[in-house]
Amino acid sequence: MKLYHSPSGIQQGLELLIDPNWSPDQALAVIELIDDLRDRIWSHYEIVLQRKLRDERITHCDVISSDPPF
Repeated sequence: MKLYHSPSGIQQGLELLIDPNWSPDQALAVIELIDDLRDRIWSHYEIVLQRKLRDERITHCDVISSDPPF
């Protein structure tokens, strides 16, 4: 069995089990619910989340160099 790596990086805690007997309609309903939840969270926290994502991706490097960049 392949180990699932979640985007959050959390590897412990409550295990999320998905019923393998869901119908395609049930699976789609869950996906739509998650999409709606994500959209509502984003609309409420948009600016703060953009700042947080930017701060996590920016490399802060205070290097003084006299060499040309090429």
